[in-house]
Order: sequence, then C-alpha cells, then structure tokens
Amino acid sequence: MNDSAFDHTYGSVLMELVRRLKGPAPGRVQLLTGPRQVGKTTLLGELESQWEGKAVYLAADAPEASLPGWWERQWQAARELAARGGRAVLFLDEIQYLPGWSRLLKHEADRLQRDRPALHVVVTGSSALQVGAGARETMAGRFERLKLLHWPGMELVTRLGMPLAEAPDFVVKYGSYPGSVEFRRDSRRFRRYLLDSIVEPAIGRDLLATEVVRKPAMLRQIFAIAVGHPAQIVSLQKLQGSLSESGSLTTVAHYLNLLEEACLVAATAKFSRHVVRQRAAPPKLVILNNALLVAGGDAPPNTKTEPERWGRWVENACMALAWNSGQRISYWREEPVEIDFISEGSWGRFAIEVKTGSYTSRDLAGLLEFQRRFPDLTPLVLCEPSNEAVAQRLGLPVLSWRDYLLDGPEGGPRKASATGERKPQAGP
Repeated sequence: MNDSAFDHTYGSVLMELVRRLKGPAPGRVQLLTGPRQVGKTTLLGELESQWEGKAVYLAADAPEASLPGWWERQWQAARELAARGGRAVLFLDEIQYLPGWSRLLKHEADRLQRDRPALHVVVTGSSALQVGAGARETMAGRFERLKLLHWPGMELVTRLGMPLAEAPDFVVKYGSYPGSVEFRRDSRRFRRYLLDSIVEPAIGRDLLATEVVRKPAMLRQIFAIAVGHPAQIVSLQKLQGSLSESGSLTTVAHYLNLLEEACLVAATAKFSRHVVRQRAAPPKLVILNNALLVAGGDAPPNTKTEPERWGRWVENACMALAWNSGQRISYWREEPVEIDFISEGSWGRFAIEVKTGSYTSRDLAGLLEFQRRFPDLTPLVLCEPSNEAVAQRLGLPVLSWRDYLLDGPEGGPRKASATGERKPQAGP
C-alpha cells in the first residue's frame, strides 16, 4: 500500500505522531479525532510503550476524572516527569467528556508556551464534532489536528493479518472496524457489537450531547433511512416524507451534516461547475463504513441471488474509501446518463463507474459522455477482472474494484489503464 495515499489510516497517523513527538518540546497540542472504534486509544497505548517511563496516560471518561483537582494534579505530575527525565509526553484520551475541556486545555497550552517544560501533549476525542467545535472556538493556533478515519482494506491485512484475498470482500460485507473482525462468523454478536460500541455511543451520546440536536428521534430516523439507501440519490423531500415527525428541509440537511461530522454518513453533492446547481440537486448518500449497513439490520447481500444490492454495497464501499482517504467525492447525472462518483484530491481527479457484473459498452455511455464534457478528469472503470475487456476496447482505464479497495487508484496486480499495463494518471 502506498501510505502517502492514505493519510488518515492507523499506520500513517502513528508514523506522523512518532515523527512529531521527536521534535522539540513543547510543541503544539496534537489533537487526534475521528469516529469510534478505529483504534485511537490503541494508538495512544502503542505510543505510550515507546515512551516507557516518560509518559502519562489519562482517560477523561474514567470515574476519577470527575473528582475535584484531578485535572490539576495530572498536569503537575506530567510537568514533574518532564523535569526529571528531560522530556515527557502527556496522553489525554476522550477529552470531550471533560466539562469545559477546551477552556481547560487552552489554559494549559498557554502555560506550556510560557513555562517551556519539555512536555509534549497528545489529545484524542471520539466525537469529531464536539472536539472540532471546541478547537475552533478557543484552541486556534495552539493545536495541530490529525484525523484517524475508517480503515481501508489493506490496513486489515497489514495490522490484523487478514488474508489479502479476503480483505476486499470483507470490507464490502462487514466493513472495516478492527474490533468487529473477531465476530465476523457470529452475525448476532457482530451486529450487537456495532450497535453497542459504535452506533448508540456515536448518536446517543456524542451527537445528542450537543445543543444543536433539537429532535433526537428525527436524527435517529434519518440515520436509519440513510443506511437503507447506500450509494443512492435521495432527495431531502423524500427523507422528510419518510420521517414520523415533522421537520423542515433545513433541519433534515443539518442533521445529515451532523452525521457526516460524526463520520457515519456523507451526503455527497452533484458535480457541477456551477455552485447553485450543485446545491439544488439531491444528495447521494454514502455510508462511511459498510459495517453500518449491517448495524441497520441488513444481512450482507448474496452475490449470486442479489446482484443489484451487491452492486450497491460495492459502490458504497468504493465511495467510502475515497471519502475516508481525504478525497472530495460527488456524483454526476444528466438524464438519461449518469456516473457513479467523482473523486478529487491528492489521488488526482477521477470520474469512476463501478460494475460488479457483466456489462456492455452501452452501460458506459454516461462515463463516455462525462469524459467528452469534462476531459480534464480521468475516467476509470472498476469491475471484475474477467470483465475488463469491454472498458479496454473503449480506451477507458480499468481496475479491479477489489484492488481499488486495497490500494485506491494506485491499483494492484492489474494497474488501471486502457491496456491493463499501467496505473491511471491523474487529470490536469
């Protein structure tokens, strides 16, 4: 895997934090955010072991964190450790559970810059929404932010030892939460883990704890509707009409934004050179980890008897990978043609069509039309290896969707190209 293409994975974030902690102390506060159950606490434990005897680990959600004077005592202990050992690091996990955390952290960050102890500080928060809000309000100029997002397939291979051939299909059927892998053969425990450890804490604790959620039942319903429509264009009006309680379109759109801040669901916009048209179009819903589809009550699709639903799940997984890798994703549709998604960012600019079964040249009419209108984007067909010939005859770059889920457009054994001999080149 090309680590530079996956800046938000466990391995990449770990390497970057190791590099930053080797720098002069005190530096800026390192603020690590991301969804639940992607390994933030485990990552801190790995860093702590590298700083054996020179690290203080604190969990802000521990019972003792609510005791008077706890915060001040822990910071004093960290300063004393730095004074004795020449340099130390303080790890603060789940910081959002401390009341007034941003004010407290701002005060200590300012003291660090005044007193200059040789102390690094790394802070994590499961709710990207809450941590981000506090950071923007009071921590400006005092922190550097890192995001640890949902794992790509290759991370399951390199970190958990999953067989390479198994990882892409696992990501489609069961998602990529590392803690869920052990339950993959027990569907009841697998779903219970997702609900109890991810969905309920993220929606029931993190999001509902913010003052912006006036109708918690509506937020839950919007999430439930979204996971039932992976990789599908759903208008806000349709979402509104499916709710059991009334709510304005503005509220529905706002709650979709909250779900995206929490790294659960992304409402992707239509690709357009005109901002007004882009905002007026209905969003395409992308569930940011396919495990959430199972949490919503759906069993993974049967590849033989449910080809259409399987195709949706594969398309959703490919779009989620791009989003979690920091790419800007959108879709394009101009009746009667459309393409699945557009990916723009550090990987380049790609117009992508996903095909999980057999297809003909007519099925690629939308991609060819998009290429004609927007020649500055690179077309790319993701399909089964046995079905690459159709795209190749049309001169379109092609790549196995399984390779894409492992390595992104860098590809694997079959590099994405019109001939199958080289990887795709980003558009200008």
